[in-house]
Amino acid sequence: MLTPLPMQRVTLHMLKEKALVVWEILRGMFTFTPLPMQRITLHMLREEAPAAALALAESGVFNPESFSAGEESLPECPAANYQALFSSARLRLQKVGEYLGVNLHFPPEKMQLVSEPELAALNDWLGGLWRRCAQLTEKARQLDEEIRAVTQLDKTLDTYAQLDVNLGLLQGELQFLDVRLGAVPKSNLKRLQEAIGIAGYILKSFAGSEATALVVLAGVKGNERQVQSVLRAAAYRPLQLPPEFQDHPQRVRQRLTAQRQHLQEQRLALAREVETLYKKHERALFEGSQKLVLAAPYAMLGDSLALRSRGGLATVQGWVPTEEVALLQEALQKRFGKPFVLEARDPALEEQLTVPSLVRSPPWLQPFTKLVHNYGVPRYGELDPSWLFALTFIAMFGMMFGDVGHGATLLAVGWWGYRQLGSYTPLVLSLGASSCFFGFLYGSVFGYEGFIPPLWMAPLSNPQRMLEVALFWGVGFILLATGIGIRNRLAAGRYAEALLGGRGLAGCLMYLGVVYGAFRWVEEGVFGSAEAAVILLPLLALWGYQWYQVQVPGMARGLVVLIESFEMLMGYFANTLSFLRVAAFSLNHVALALAVFALAGTMEFAGHWITMVLGNLFILILEGAIVAIQVLRLEYYEGFSRFFSGDGRVFQPLTLAIPK
Repeated sequence: MLTPLPMQRVTLHMLKEKALVVWEILRGMFTFTPLPMQRITLHMLREEAPAAALALAESGVFNPESFSAGEESLPECPAANYQALFSSARLRLQKVGEYLGVNLHFPPEKMQLVSEPELAALNDWLGGLWRRCAQLTEKARQLDEEIRAVTQLDKTLDTYAQLDVNLGLLQGELQFLDVRLGAVPKSNLKRLQEAIGIAGYILKSFAGSEATALVVLAGVKGNERQVQSVLRAAAYRPLQLPPEFQDHPQRVRQRLTAQRQHLQEQRLALAREVETLYKKHERALFEGSQKLVLAAPYAMLGDSLALRSRGGLATVQGWVPTEEVALLQEALQKRFGKPFVLEARDPALEEQLTVPSLVRSPPWLQPFTKLVHNYGVPRYGELDPSWLFALTFIAMFGMMFGDVGHGATLLAVGWWGYRQLGSYTPLVLSLGASSCFFGFLYGSVFGYEGFIPPLWMAPLSNPQRMLEVALFWGVGFILLATGIGIRNRLAAGRYAEALLGGRGLAGCLMYLGVVYGAFRWVEEGVFGSAEAAVILLPLLALWGYQWYQVQVPGMARGLVVLIESFEMLMGYFANTLSFLRVAAFSLNHVALALAVFALAGTMEFAGHWITMVLGNLFILILEGAIVAIQVLRLEYYEGFSRFFSGDGRVFQPLTLAIPK
């Protein structure tokens, strides 16, 4: 029997909710600025502060903010003693974990408060355990030193193993014999042997190096003074045997071997004792780690001075993304058993430099974001340059390293080596795809031009066109970067600088005027009043702003304005010319391939293909790295320096984790 499929009524409200969810996901993926923040102030009873810290950490969206120095209305720090106990216990747990060779950072199994007496007891217990670990550490160090000393003695004994005598006879004074052990240059050995024989001594060489011989001298006492002068003339140097060498070399080695074996057995027994110690306290260490994880939020609030109190009331302040404030309110209501007050407000203008920046980006953009953060973190309210950086970095790399074969190799490396590359896999794949794309435009496969027809043109076929394209690319890049800088200054309330500054609208219009005038003069041989006007009008506005800004008396003021204007003009000019390297490296890529072909052409079949493979590997690795560095330089110095402050604070939420 057939039955109708179950149906669900779709209402306008349901569609609206789904649309809002999709919008939030897309906005999170394609945001161009740090998320809007709100300043949160949480008021509660003092005894509720640990529970508040746990709830804030559990939410993972609260960035603590310190109170201003000398806060008179909230003079007390209720978590000061708690924080000191936590720091001591954390350090001891870290040392114990390092000694035992285990990771003692475990996520909490159950959310519960850790009282100050519990934390103090844990700190004392960890202190006792660490003292035991320290004793074992010292004992292990002593054993290791003794093993190294015995091993060194064994190596030293190799030098004297050829002597078939009691080594104790070579040390100290004998009643009737004068026995000496020393070293002499080999060039003096024969002469010394003859001279020493005249005095009634015998000399035996038993070891040495290329330049030095080790010798034993023996003779009847009575001629020591004569022998001493002979030895001095032969550059003889006495040797001192270790005091442990008091027997025949074979018996000395047997004792050293037995001693080393005994020490190694003690070392193994010590390792077993450490393993037994860990097994004995494994559960207690796990529970202690759990307690420290749960105690960390309250301690961190005390450490960051984001928690203050007066009498029976306490206050916590910090930053929370605007979209998370309502969820945080609900989490606090579920956690708290007593009333609290949560205040939220937008950041004041004077707080812009202290507001933390939280930028959410899709996974493929994260390696580019890391490269951006190597330069700096976007200030709150600034446009995050990760998207611009990613797109222009990929495009410029392809333009400078355009080759289908080399790009396909990068794609293969990114595809097959994703485990080793980790989060940088999208970076390698995107650079490979860009290189392939421009390789098709240039008609280049592993340096071969003509193997496939170019969709645009081969770089060496028209170098002038390549230079023109690079120049116009640079102009567009600088205009875009300057436009973003204008937007950032307007967002920060720096309106005069945004409109009249050298890197503001006036500077941008003047740059456009210079580019337009240069284009008209080069292409048409014309430079008239219209071209002069589009340069002079923004330049006059710029001079007026600089005259107002410069606080220098007299005629020096005009000189400073002229120098700064000239410096600004030269900056635009130099930055534009820097982009000629985009064309230069695209030509260099082809030139290197031609050099490899020329070298391979001088060889036989096997040598030819070996040279081709090694040459392409050289181009791929060395030139690829150089091109990436050059693109990074263009991004940092010609782009970021125009609009990106990079002095923002990273959003660091309170979390359930023991800080490193």
